[in-house]
Amino acid sequence: MTQDQLAGAVRAALGGGRRLEAVERVAGGSKKGVYRLVMDDATTAIAYVWDDAENYWPAAEGDDDLTDPFSPGLGLDLFEAAHARLDTLGVRVPAIRLVDRDGAHCPADLAIVEDLPGEDLEELLARDPSAAAPVMARLGEALEVMRHHRASTYGKVAVVDGGGTSRGTSCEGVVLDRALRDLAEAASRDPRIAGARDRLEERLLGLAAAVWPRAEYAVVHGELGPDHVLVDAGGNPVPIDIEGLMYFDVEWEHVFLRIRLHDAYRPLRVDGLDEDRLAFYMLAQRLSLTAGPLRLLDGDFPDRAFMAGIAEHNLKKALELLHA
Repeated sequence: MTQDQLAGAVRAALGGGRRLEAVERVAGGSKKGVYRLVMDDATTAIAYVWDDAENYWPAAEGDDDLTDPFSPGLGLDLFEAAHARLDTLGVRVPAIRLVDRDGAHCPADLAIVEDLPGEDLEELLARDPSAAAPVMARLGEALEVMRHHRASTYGKVAVVDGGGTSRGTSCEGVVLDRALRDLAEAASRDPRIAGARDRLEERLLGLAAAVWPRAEYAVVHGELGPDHVLVDAGGNPVPIDIEGLMYFDVEWEHVFLRIRLHDAYRPLRVDGLDEDRLAFYMLAQRLSLTAGPLRLLDGDFPDRAFMAGIAEHNLKKALELLHA
């Protein structure tokens, strides 16, 4: 995208009388371009651009299969469906100023949304845990609302709310299939996983066999790390990178939160989670967080040391779970 294209889009989004003065790439995105648009009167907005050139992940078979709950969350349709669901539930999300899927302003899917400058939750927790406490409490309230909104089928919100169905027969079955693929990929890239592959597969199968069927599913973000939660001026948590929103086992969300938040997870603890699912999903996510970063490093992702560190940390944690 050129600055001229963005200038036309932001005029349509924010109204005339302003001139686009600067375009700043926002760090962290791996599947879409995220840009801060700064106007000459200091007004700002955020542009999301879904384009192949903005996606660092190597293409894989099935990437465009929306019936797979874990296929990449790419595109404006997924974003709008997720935004609508969270907004309906009363969960704070960045306000949408403009959407362009018809190429009126650029050849890629484009959304311009409210900018929420300042710290994200990860930065706030590191700087001042006491100041983060009310934000964490409000995040817990939002997660409770999401947990209690149920559907009788699982899958991406865009699919389920649109009346569709997803592949497989259960969340745990979908997770097992994915975990076995992640195990194979990780084993092909690291000899330590290769050496433990049979034991890891046996462990996965045993944990999956202990999980009982379920007939209702909650709304989950899927990758709700503290870097995916902005904090608005009123101290409210604002989830971003929401395209992967789905109806799924709530334990999937809480395992990811435990992994990312460590001791800071305590305010988000809830009663009644299925311990068998938690144990199974913990190993599955450790394998995913090993294989995924290693796969990303096959491409030209810029922050390679950071991504390699994620893979290494989770690889070690996955191996530790063999002795848990």
